Order: sequence, then C-alpha cells, then structure tokens
Amino acid sequence: MNETGSAARAAKAPFRHVNMATPAVDVERRPDGVLILRSPRPLGSYRRNIVEYLRHWSEAAPDRVMLAERDASGEWRRLTYAEVRAHVDRIAASLMARGLGPGRPAMILSGNSIAHAELALACMSVGVPVAPLSVAYSLASQDLVKLRHCFDLVRPALVLVQSGRLFRRALAALDLAGVELVAVNEPPEGIPATSFASLLEGVPGADLEERFASLGPDTVAKILFTSGSTGMPKGVINTQRMLCANQRMAEIYAIPDPDNPPVLLDWLPWNHTMGGNFHFNACMRQGGTYHIDGGRPLPGQFEQTIANLREIAPTQLSNVPAGYAMLAPRLEQDEALRRNFFSRLKLLGYGGASLPQELWQRFQDLAVRTVGERIMFVTGWGSTETAPTATSLHWPVEGSGVIGLPYPGVEIKMIPRGDRYELRVRGPIVTPGYLGRPDLTEAAFDEEGFYRIGDAGRFVDAADPAKGLAFAGRVVEDFKLDSGTWVQVGRLRLAAIDAAAPLLQDAVVTGHDRSFVGLLAWPNLDAARGICDDPADAAMPERLVKNRAVVAHLRAGLRRHNESHGGSSMRIARVILMSEPPSIDGNEITDKGYVNQGATLTRRRNLVEQLHAEPPGPDVIVI
Repeated sequence: MNETGSAARAAKAPFRHVNMATPAVDVERRPDGVLILRSPRPLGSYRRNIVEYLRHWSEAAPDRVMLAERDASGEWRRLTYAEVRAHVDRIAASLMARGLGPGRPAMILSGNSIAHAELALACMSVGVPVAPLSVAYSLASQDLVKLRHCFDLVRPALVLVQSGRLFRRALAALDLAGVELVAVNEPPEGIPATSFASLLEGVPGADLEERFASLGPDTVAKILFTSGSTGMPKGVINTQRMLCANQRMAEIYAIPDPDNPPVLLDWLPWNHTMGGNFHFNACMRQGGTYHIDGGRPLPGQFEQTIANLREIAPTQLSNVPAGYAMLAPRLEQDEALRRNFFSRLKLLGYGGASLPQELWQRFQDLAVRTVGERIMFVTGWGSTETAPTATSLHWPVEGSGVIGLPYPGVEIKMIPRGDRYELRVRGPIVTPGYLGRPDLTEAAFDEEGFYRIGDAGRFVDAADPAKGLAFAGRVVEDFKLDSGTWVQVGRLRLAAIDAAAPLLQDAVVTGHDRSFVGLLAWPNLDAARGICDDPADAAMPERLVKNRAVVAHLRAGLRRHNESHGGSSMRIARVILMSEPPSIDGNEITDKGYVNQGATLTRRRNLVEQLHAEPPGPDVIVI
C-alpha cells in the first residue's frame, strides 16, 4: 500500500483503549477579557509524602520488581518494592545519624541509577532536601561554572556520585571541606570518599518513624534547577505538596488499572522535573516497574535503548522529539523490534507542543500496521516550577500540539495577547519560590499569585473550550520584523520541521527587526545521510550539510511551505544548516534535548548576520 493509502487506513483505525476521564472545563470570563480555566472535578485529599507510595507497595506487593538497571556485565539488576524499602530505610537512618536535615541537604551529581533513587527516597523519608544536578554540568562542561554555582547555592552536607573516577575533575573543582563525598564505585583518586554500601549499614528505628511522621506538605523534598536559559540555573524549591498533589491530579484523569501496573523503560533525567517528579513518581504510585534506560537519543548511545526495547515491552513510553525521530526508522526496518514494542503499549508521551506532525503520523502508521490500533499520544504542559504538569491531554486527538486542560485543583489564567493568550498558573503544584533568590520569587508571580510561566496558548475551538488548549509558543521568544509584523516562533519552527521532514532535527528562528524570516537549523544526521547522494559527504557532517541532494530536499520542502503561507511572518527566506551541535556550556540545549532559542541566537550571532547579509554568503541556502 502506498503512503497515502497507509495514512488513510491508520486514520480509520481505533485508538487502543485506556481508561481516561472525559474532558471537561469550567471557564470564568472577566470583563477585561481575562479567562480563568478550572477543572470541574474536585482534587480532594492527597498523600502528605511521596514516599508513602513506596511504603504502601512494599506491603501490598513486596515481591514485585520496582527498579531495574543493567550492571557492569550488561545483565539486569532488579530490586523488589520490599528490597528498595529496606535499603531506603537503612540509608535514611544513616542520614539521620550524620545530622542531615532541612539545613543540611544532599546533592547528586550522577545520573539515573538505583543508588540515585534510593538516596533520593531516603532523603525524602527524613526531611533532607535533595538536589540532583545535570550530569552535563560535571562531565560535559568545560568551565564547570554551572556546577560550582549550584553547589554554592545548595551548600550540601553530602554529595553522591556513581563513579568517583568519572567525576574526579568535577569534584576537584568544588570546595568539599565539611562535605561527605559518597561514591557507589571507583572512589576518586586523592579525594576522601565514603562507599555507598556503608550507607546501607544504618539501623532504622523508632526515631526514623517519628521523623517520617513529622513531615508534611510544606516539607522541602527537592531543589531542582532550571536549565539556566537566561543566566545561571535557578534552584526551584519543590515541596511534598507539589509532588503529591500532582500525582493525585494525574490519578483523577488517567484512572489506574490495579491489575496491570505500568512497565516503563525511561531515560529522561531525574534532575529534570518530568523524569524525576512525574515519570518516576507515577510509576511508584501505581506499583509499576521502572527500567532505567542507559541509552540516550544521541549517536553512539541510542543502540542501548534499542537493545533494551528488544527485551522490555513497555506499557507506556515518553520521549523527546529527537528520540522519536531516531526510533521511527528502527521500528520501520525491524519487524521483531516493532512487534515487541507495540505488544502492550498503551500510551506514548511527549513534552508540550514540540512533536512534529510527521512523527505523530509515522507512529500511528506503525501501530496500525503492527497491532491494528492507534496509540494515544499524551502530553502535559508546565515547568520545573509546577512539579511539572499543570494541564493534561488525556483523550485521543488527531495530531500533536494540544496540551489538554487544567488538572483538578489548578487554575489557568489566560490573558489576551493578540490572537492568543498568555498563560499563568496557580495551585498546589506551584513552587513557593527560588532558593536564595527572594527577588526572583517576587518577580515570578503576579498580583493574584499566579505564576508567570512565560508561555502562550489558544483554544483548539473557542466555541468548545473542552476540546482543550493548543500550545502557541513562548511569549518571550516571539519578535517583530521591521515591517511591524509579529512572528510566532514556536508555531513557525514546528511548521518548518514538518515541511522539511525528515531532514531537520531542530531549528531556531531569526529575523528580529529584519525584513525576512530565516532559520539556523540542525539536520537529523541519519535522515540526511539517507538523502545524501555522495558517500564522501555522508561521512563528514560539515560536508553533509552542504550536499547537493540534502540542500535540494530542504529547499523543496520549505518552498512548498512558503507557497501555502502568504504572510511574511510564516515565510522562510533563508536557512543555514549547521554541523556544530548545540552547546551545553552555551545554554543552547537542555538535558532533554530542547533547544534554547535566545541563547542560540546570542552564541551564533555571526551566523545570524551571515544569514541576513546582502548578498548572502556561500553557506546560506536561499529558499
């Protein structure tokens, strides 16, 4: 069957059933045009401490596997709920014996691991704030400025690393006087360190239970750092109220099936709110099994994810667009992988409005071809400051970009801004503020206590608000051309990626106070190699981006886009394809692979000038 026929068949196929609440919303309309959205469903009561879920399942299903990770030999190491509970209690007792508490927090420098999870849960059992940091701050950064900034702000009493050897350079850059360094393996040469195994020697007693009982919704659970897109990372205070309320909200909309607990394979970093707060906690809340994926959607690391997916059939999978872009061709080419992947898959998740329509459709075509049903793509919208999700898409829709409706207990303020609305958030999931920065805390909230998140949205159907909100970009990213015409960056970026599919991995939009719109774009290297007509070019990224066939594909796709968009705000005049990947030190990209528009334009201002110069330079592709 041809592609058109395949898409038509997929469009008629039903979605695989998932027990979700019917979408509904109440709308308060104010005289000044401001709208307040609320769920008509009550939030009700929720847990006072996220560790209560671990304690529940350690008794209700003690022998069920909770956590699994591959060991040094490549075999899966699996721990049950009872085993994790026992480890967590012992570590918590060790933390109490060391005098850790609200004023003496812990910090984790390394990535997702069983040790990471157990220490974090132990900290939250006895009121020790835990601050997991981006691994990139220690291992990918050259100047280590962000690492030192976060360390100095938190002032931890204990620091955990998985491998002392790998983190030695980063540790040597920190003032560890009075700080206990804990290494899971390979203690760093020349730096005193305690073994993680020694934390498991604690003896839990009545004092631990008394401490656990004394904790409440206002207890600080975590300090999570923003990506630092507009300066140094900010330390966002995450309370138990935020974490527990968000899980109760999710439970109301996505009704759990106690007979079929979730099975996850997930790589999203736990220093980030979506991976560490939502995915991990949701799996624990439902008594599910969480497989820690050591792979990443990066060249040289994605093979680990594929190997894991050959063994693990997840019930749900969340990823970033780059991950889906890398996974789609592998599923298309490998029937055995595809059949295992879709065998019990119920949900696919992505962040915000960033999934190109082309990828959404490819996965539906694959699902229908494999199991005869489509798979719901679900998403939410929020930030580190909202723990993380304030809205939920919990019903099937055609395509991507819909961010759903507010969770029970959440209020969304919509302030008119031209043809869309600025969105603000209020509710129990919102942070009380930023660590050590009362000035930033005050500026983050409006006069009614709504958090200024900086995003925009619009109704999918203004006549029927229950159809949900569509993401409409970052308010701070949009700009005007010299004609005074507004350019909506988020909308245009996604349209360009779709138009050039599957060539573009990501892009930033240029044209502020200029006469036309341009793109600085990164290619999907695998897709570009498939288009390239010269093997010598395919082997070298700097030549691949200039290959005749690659440039022709890009130009043809964007010309078709321009022909269907008459206005200057949506027409793309010029593009530079870049071979240099986005820089972590330069704030161009986050752990999850999301590109920072403003930081990229600042760091690559010379390319912006080349793009808009007259006449254009040799690397500029004129559309």
